[in-house]
Amino acid sequence: MGKSITHKIIEENLIEGDLRNGEDITIKVHQTLTQDSTGTMVYLALDAMAPRHIATEKSIAYIDHNTLQTGFENADDHVFIRHICEKYGITYSKPGNGICHQLQLENFSLPGKVLIGSDSHTPTSGGLGSLAIGAGGLDVAIGMAKGLYTFKMPKVMNVRLTGSLRKGVTAKDVILTLLKTLTVKGGTGYIIEYSGAGLECLTVTDRGTIANMGAELGATTSIFPSDAQTLQYLTQNNRKKDYKYLVADLDAAYDQEVTINLDDVTPQIAFPHSPDHVHSIEDAVGIKVDQVAIGSCTNSSYKDLVTVANILKGKQVAPEVSLVISPGSSTILKQLSREGHLNVLIEAGARILENSCGPCIGMGQAPQTNGISLRTFNRNFKGRCGTISGEVYISSPAVAAISAIEGVITDPRTLDESYYDIDEPNALEANPAYYIEYDGNPNHKVVKGPNIKDFPRALPLEDYLSTQVLLKLGDNVSTDDITPSDARLLPLRSNIPELSKYCFSRVSDDFYRKAIQRHNGIVVGAENYGQGSSREHAAIAPMFLGVKVVLVKSFARIHRGNLINYGILPLLFERGQDYEKIDANDVIEIQSLWSGVDAGKIAVTNKTKGTTFYALVDLSPKEIEVLKTGGKLNYYS
Repeated sequence: MGKSITHKIIEENLIEGDLRNGEDITIKVHQTLTQDSTGTMVYLALDAMAPRHIATEKSIAYIDHNTLQTGFENADDHVFIRHICEKYGITYSKPGNGICHQLQLENFSLPGKVLIGSDSHTPTSGGLGSLAIGAGGLDVAIGMAKGLYTFKMPKVMNVRLTGSLRKGVTAKDVILTLLKTLTVKGGTGYIIEYSGAGLECLTVTDRGTIANMGAELGATTSIFPSDAQTLQYLTQNNRKKDYKYLVADLDAAYDQEVTINLDDVTPQIAFPHSPDHVHSIEDAVGIKVDQVAIGSCTNSSYKDLVTVANILKGKQVAPEVSLVISPGSSTILKQLSREGHLNVLIEAGARILENSCGPCIGMGQAPQTNGISLRTFNRNFKGRCGTISGEVYISSPAVAAISAIEGVITDPRTLDESYYDIDEPNALEANPAYYIEYDGNPNHKVVKGPNIKDFPRALPLEDYLSTQVLLKLGDNVSTDDITPSDARLLPLRSNIPELSKYCFSRVSDDFYRKAIQRHNGIVVGAENYGQGSSREHAAIAPMFLGVKVVLVKSFARIHRGNLINYGILPLLFERGQDYEKIDANDVIEIQSLWSGVDAGKIAVTNKTKGTTFYALVDLSPKEIEVLKTGGKLNYYS
């Protein structure tokens, strides 16, 4: 039986474990990436472990999230990260260089290598054949310190692409089609591996778009072959030497297979407030838009933005529309300027933002009250844009550009097909001035600003637990719901005591007050709890406030791992109907907790209602060891 790309890379880098689905495996880590929103906590953890040097071949700290300096906090975080880079020999990417995933793809990602990053969209690098996995910040710190990453061996889903995309239809429409089919839970427990003749029409940045939004499917990661398209992209970015041919064997076995005929794909659009609330463009045509935002790690490549420039050339943005554009990297912006495309965008009335994440994470450009914002981003959770009443739709750059001109959502296939003919440059020149390379100096003194607080540690769970249900939630709770992300709160990411005051603030008016009073609580949820960002703050803040257990029907992968990393016990309802038998403020009792953990099932007594039900414990022996120490930082320290 032949091997998939996934199995080839994991087997080559396996340190411990067997490649059986659901079993713990440990693999070698070659590269890591961080961004500044999660990076401060990563590097506080790394410094707490105090390795003499990092164990990876290449680690990069990108500054791309918190690039608005409305106070000292973000700037202090950047100084701290830069000092850590100098101490440990980590490459520092300065503000303005671009978005971490676009930069990683352009400059560092390698076919066949393992990359982990403290951002859920790290799988973007799967677009050129890297096994790139988003992970919690503590896992990334351990990856740097120890050169390893432990996770459950996923199943592998093969998405076979046939046919070819028609003009006006893009890679974004492919992944939106897959989201419509599989939903935000459909990739959970899988690595998605792409194959088929349809790959020939997808460039590496097209593939990066698809791999990027595999995170919205809940997948561990997504990966494409390293083939002629990969060679062309690496050559264009002056990295031909990094090319490695890597494809699946013809008789490779997969756990699930899905076929998409690209001939049949049409423009798609995700309606508020979920990336899988996908409709065909016909269902959205004519909806008035107030704002159009183009960019993000999903759609800010050269090809994306030249398509936009082609559509805007000689036209003007509708009077009532604000069009903002965030290029993915300084390299792309420089090329757009050199070729005159930047001038076209400006003449059309677009606002050119910094090369950064910007509006995608709520860092500026919040729409007006009840405003409709059409974005080329990857997530449209309620309130993520910075305006709770905002309605965010997700589309391709082609849909976004023509809609900005017309003032209403418009089908891009109404345009002449020549708009979509893009001749990519033979070479793109990176900007070395934005990178600082450090050799590492263990004696370097690290400077921490007053907003940077010590890394909190959890205490081990006791064997007897009497607690209260602080909050009961429904399906698809996102990390944005747990720790909101906007320009006001992002500067608090390195100050857990202050950030924790806003924990669950979008869904509860009194969670913080109740948690502080009790400092011993449980949170109850339903399906896909913790979807979205990799931010470990969604586990650290509840831990800091005394949450001991999260009890749900199912977890999103990264968040489940983060809960374990910070000493919070993740439990699953044995029977879905038991979810209805527990309410906020109920008093819950668990006796002989650790024997129940070892047995895989815990009796949960609802003292308020006088009932008892069972919760399942789906933990590996290693995860149990970590929890018994109070979390992964304690375990490795």
